[in-house]
Amino acid sequence: MPLIRARDLALGYGRAPVLEHVDLTIEPGEIVTIVGPNGSGKSTLVRGLVGVIEPAAGVIERAPGLRIGYVPQKLALVETMPMTVARFLSIPRRRSAAEIDRVCAKVGASGLGSRQVLDLSGGQLQRVMLARALLSAPQLLLLDEPTQGLDQPGAASFYRLLAELRLETGAAVLLVSHDLHVVMSASDRVICLNGHICCQGTPEVVSAAPEYRALFGPGTGGALALYRHDHDHDRDHDHGHDHDHGHTRGDAPVPARARAPDSPPDLPPDSPTVRDGVN
Repeated sequence: MPLIRARDLALGYGRAPVLEHVDLTIEPGEIVTIVGPNGSGKSTLVRGLVGVIEPAAGVIERAPGLRIGYVPQKLALVETMPMTVARFLSIPRRRSAAEIDRVCAKVGASGLGSRQVLDLSGGQLQRVMLARALLSAPQLLLLDEPTQGLDQPGAASFYRLLAELRLETGAAVLLVSHDLHVVMSASDRVICLNGHICCQGTPEVVSAAPEYRALFGPGTGGALALYRHDHDHDRDHDHGHDHDHGHTRGDAPVPARARAPDSPPDLPPDSPTVRDGVN
């Protein structure tokens, strides 16, 4: 049974439709990447799938008791309120030191429990938020542009971690992004949005699709090859040499960014649980 199935789905705000005629399924254990230009409806689709907004038309079916772990694209923190990683992972439910150590080790964030969340680098913060999402033992991990502010090696490392977690936990992964290089080789499917589903399939199929190239340009077929170059190098080498990619390292602090017009509101930092049934 699919974790989520949408049929002839339409989503929007008021009378203005943002997405129409969307048919998709998310199966257990698969990795699905959603891409599209700004304003294409990526975050609106996420809102609909998790039940934040009601469909204007169509239906969304969710597996009974579906557990969703959510990793937002940014975290709103109050600079005057100190909070350690251990405390952050214990809100709202208190977690034991053993639980925190275990989940941090799983995501490559060992030893960060006593660090202030505000002092973490971009890569460290993403791993800590992923750890928090995993505490609910989710069946579906939903990540909204998780590599903003990371360079290509940092992004490749994060996506490799997601692939490893998928194999270890069996959780499906739904990844939202507007960065072409995250159309990763580890994805089972890629869905390209622009007010509707333009095309979907394997990364190779989508990157060669006329609809995809019409949105992103004829040269975007190289984006997948560029990602795979970095992905393979990050797996086989420790990056002790200079690639001269013209970017900063993946653990550079993440700068503040303006929210896109269709971005979802900041959800509670604990992983949301979606109710049973059909919306």
